[in-house]
Amino acid sequence: MRNSIFFFLVLLVSPIFSQVSYPQDYFTNPLKIPLILSGTFGELRSNHFHSGLDIKTQQREGLDVVAAADGYISRIKIQEWGYGKALYITHPKGYTTVYGHLQKFAPEIEQYVKEAQYNNKSYEIELHPKPTQLPVKKGMLIAYSGNSGGSGGPHLHFEIRNSQAHPLNPFLFGIKIPDSRPPLIRACVVYALDDSTHINGSNKLNVLRLRKSGKNLLTNPITAHGTIGFGVNAVDKLDQTYNNNGIYSLEVTVNGKTVYKHQMDKTNFSTTRYINTLIDYGRYVRTRQKIQKAFKIPANKLKIYKTLKDNGYIKIEDGKNYTVAITAKDFSGNSTTLTIPVKGEKNPEFEKIPVAKTAHFFKANEYHKINRDIVGVSFPSNCFYEDLYFNFNYKDDIVQLHDKSIPLHKNFSLSFNVSSYPEKEQRHLVVARVNKKGKLSYSNTKRAKNKIYTRSRTLGKFTITKDTIAPSIYAINFRNNTWVSNYSHLKFKLKDNFSGVKSYTGTLNGQWMLLEYDAKKNKLVYDLNDIPLDKEKNKIVITAEDNAYNRSTYTIVFNKKINKK
Repeated sequence: MRNSIFFFLVLLVSPIFSQVSYPQDYFTNPLKIPLILSGTFGELRSNHFHSGLDIKTQQREGLDVVAAADGYISRIKIQEWGYGKALYITHPKGYTTVYGHLQKFAPEIEQYVKEAQYNNKSYEIELHPKPTQLPVKKGMLIAYSGNSGGSGGPHLHFEIRNSQAHPLNPFLFGIKIPDSRPPLIRACVVYALDDSTHINGSNKLNVLRLRKSGKNLLTNPITAHGTIGFGVNAVDKLDQTYNNNGIYSLEVTVNGKTVYKHQMDKTNFSTTRYINTLIDYGRYVRTRQKIQKAFKIPANKLKIYKTLKDNGYIKIEDGKNYTVAITAKDFSGNSTTLTIPVKGEKNPEFEKIPVAKTAHFFKANEYHKINRDIVGVSFPSNCFYEDLYFNFNYKDDIVQLHDKSIPLHKNFSLSFNVSSYPEKEQRHLVVARVNKKGKLSYSNTKRAKNKIYTRSRTLGKFTITKDTIAPSIYAINFRNNTWVSNYSHLKFKLKDNFSGVKSYTGTLNGQWMLLEYDAKKNKLVYDLNDIPLDKEKNKIVITAEDNAYNRSTYTIVFNKKINKK
């Protein structure tokens, strides 16, 4: 009981954070160590908001993971990327908790999952146990922490979702962590939001210089006229850790009145990609700096906003003075405010940055298609967030699709007619992305008659190339005809030089064997306890195929003593 009422779960009555009442003593710590985070809820991640907490596991795997509350395991999913090995627990009050990047499950659950994997002859699997099959109690061991899936290092990903499967900020439930440090505002930019607006004599983006003003920040006065908007690069710092975490809220006031406020209480998987309308996506691609825009463009469908006056667009009139204050706050109430004095001053001869025009003007809400020689590209309606002049070029077998600085909400389709290639070669052709240095990387390729095509939500340069090299497979912890009587696992390397491993399968003495695939490390692992052996000499055969239909087969023999009863 003492472990289940861990110090980080306390009564925290905080009506200032939310109008919804959340139970404050319901969930316990999913780990048996002090809570230190590497990631907070709502952080700005690639194409999505972070939907939970990333809890540090002392740079190691194998720590006990326990159920945060009574309930039953309602979903188990194993995938090569994403959350890797993940458990979902449904609780009586309508909440679901999620535990991701696990190393393995508790013994009873592990047996249930492994039986299903062998029955389906698949490592990747998704299961939905009945409520009576795998019930759990608060504080009960359910798994061990790991680094599976798309994890960048050992940690536990922990979520709390509501009955609509929308992730909620776990801090709303009384989870408290040491945090006495205010957020950092590291950069501020000002945008001219229409063609007639100017800032400091120009309609280009202005980067403001920040300076300390007590515990807060101040900029030099700016002059402007027209409609402007602000954006900041802001992060939060927690005690006992060095990570740059996400802020809880961002608020903008003009002359003391709030015109903009967003707050990270809840996210929605169906709208999370609209994060690319919240950040300055182009600036991020060019500089890797994430600017949160404190205004809302028409295409933005996020539901994180608490206050929006004129969508955060600020009208600056000639001869008037304004004080703009931008406040970044964390959940603990620590805050930092940046003050920007603005003087309304109309300048009829301001510098105008011309818009680069091309032959292709795309309206965001319309379907668009371009055909050139063997190339065809199509964009569905609402693929783009804003209208634009689109740069298309096809030269020297390379297709230029604008550039990566423009975010897309939907996939475009890019196809190549390959009928001029011999039929035997066509199966080895793939679409490749071309980087600035001319290096090629595989783009997920599909095939139709005399065509290959790819679908993507990232613009840039593309070409077609040939992949004729099959995946390589070899054992890494034993050799052919080795005795492995004292081994618990057999390990293999599986890697492909270009298009990537599409499928693999293994047999032990002719029987399908479960090979756990760590795609990050290109490693396959077999548990020697899985299949009972009735002879000392045993044969493993592993076959793998890449995405260009290149196939390889690897055979190895091992010896293991048999315990005779």
